[in-house]
Amino acid sequence: MPSSDTPQIQRRPRVPLAADWPADMLPLLQRLYAARGVTDAAQAKPKLAQLHAPELMGSMQAAVELLAKAIADNERILVVGDFDCDGATACAVGVRGLRMLGARDVVHAVPNRMLHGYGLSPSLVADLAPLQPGLLVTVDHGIACHAGVTAAKALGWKVLVTDHHLPGEHLPPADALVDPNIDGDAFPSKALAGVGVIFYVLMALRRHLRAQGAFAATREPDLLTLLDLVAVGTVADLVALDANNRALVSAGLRRLRSGQGCVGLQALIEASGRDPARLSATDIGFALGPRLNAAGRLEDMALGIELLLTEDRSQAREIAQTLEQINAERRAVQQLMTDDAELAVSRAVLSAEGERPIAACLFDAEWHPGVVGLVASKMKDRLHRPVIAFAPSEPGSDSLRGSARSIPGFHIRDALALVNAAHPGLIDKFGGHAMAAGLSLAHARLEDFQQAFVAVVGARMDPASLQQHLMSDGELAADELDYRHAEALRLAGPWGQAFPEPLFDGHFQVARWQVLKEKHLKLSLRVPGRAEPLNAIHFSGWKGNAPANHVHIAYRLVSDDYRGGGAIQLIIEHCADA
Repeated sequence: MPSSDTPQIQRRPRVPLAADWPADMLPLLQRLYAARGVTDAAQAKPKLAQLHAPELMGSMQAAVELLAKAIADNERILVVGDFDCDGATACAVGVRGLRMLGARDVVHAVPNRMLHGYGLSPSLVADLAPLQPGLLVTVDHGIACHAGVTAAKALGWKVLVTDHHLPGEHLPPADALVDPNIDGDAFPSKALAGVGVIFYVLMALRRHLRAQGAFAATREPDLLTLLDLVAVGTVADLVALDANNRALVSAGLRRLRSGQGCVGLQALIEASGRDPARLSATDIGFALGPRLNAAGRLEDMALGIELLLTEDRSQAREIAQTLEQINAERRAVQQLMTDDAELAVSRAVLSAEGERPIAACLFDAEWHPGVVGLVASKMKDRLHRPVIAFAPSEPGSDSLRGSARSIPGFHIRDALALVNAAHPGLIDKFGGHAMAAGLSLAHARLEDFQQAFVAVVGARMDPASLQQHLMSDGELAADELDYRHAEALRLAGPWGQAFPEPLFDGHFQVARWQVLKEKHLKLSLRVPGRAEPLNAIHFSGWKGNAPANHVHIAYRLVSDDYRGGGAIQLIIEHCADA
């Protein structure tokens, strides 16, 4: 199934505008919102008052009763997180929120990627046994952790699972399971991240305690102070930013921009060199999220959770600097692994006589299991094909851990389920989403798995999905290429998964160009109707050839913070001769 290596720019269809937009809203924003299915101002900027009710989520009442009884009986509550950014923020929200709501004995734990693997495993339960909790609460995992939940129940613990991942055919034997993606669950938004699910549980718990009179003599806890953490976990986990999630993320961003975020996130923003007053969802995705994730990828996410729980500003700065160093190491490891993967991909392409394979399974015995997801993502972008990258679960292990990434139109978790159904026992365990999944299997079965996986992809892939498209919001007029519109775009989000950041395209004359750091292409572009040329940069855009005099580019319009003074620049995503 061949397809062109060159992405095609495809413009979104123009949608008729509603008549009741505010008079002060820029026509450009009206057009962008309409193209994303937003028909009025309330949908464009959803408020917290518009959030779906927690009680719509299945088993919420059972979950609330478990937590309320544990608080009333002063039982120890153990919150078990996960080793990614969503899992870390969810753990911090759970611990902070339960303490705010009166729990006096709340402890937390997180699996070590190398020792315990993913989620609540029997080995993790065994290591946690000395804590002797009355109630164990999973956040951002648990829906597929049958053996771990069974082990915890065998110790006499009550178990509350809060998760957002897709469940398998059977649910674990927990005392309560809160997951909007359980079949038949009535909660309207299936896009909540793990941190969003535990936040919803806390909101329902507060309402329950309020009805019992728990706050009659005290000030009711303000759970909105947790929304900075909810925003970071939601954006970093790449869940769809539907109206419900955008309301949560917008509120969290407002806290971070006003300097009201927890001291750990403030320290992380400082360490990343971002301006908190101008923080965007993009900054979360490219600066904060990766630094938190680095702890779980190369070290232990316990360090990231400690950052999110501390109230000591100096300790927060120290941990943030440590995470900065770990992230630098992660980038170096990722680059080496990506270089190896590029060679493997080149060999695969050559062996296929110039046609890219329908899917790729990549493995190297020297790769780090904590970074294979990033490699899979890079190679997925490179090939525009589903990619799974594997590494030994630990050095010298016969067990492999794989991370899968997919392209729009192909559900990767469902593909793994089909492989598992057709070849029982081939995969040890798996789980995930439409676009990302994880799995483990024996090294000796890798070739068998690759054949089975490629067969499933070949049978179910729509050939039209193999052509990469850049979805453009069309051209910008000369009077829209200014600071006012760039700032309006920055503030109009939050942009993200399923609510994409605006991308425009147009034809420009190249006035000047230069190469930066031997790989980036900086351009000065002229456009009819504008006296001054536009600054533009194409990161990693230098391919060894001078650009044509006239180019057709797909670009984002942004404020140029480096130059200041109302300057703008175009961030080029794709450039071709006009």
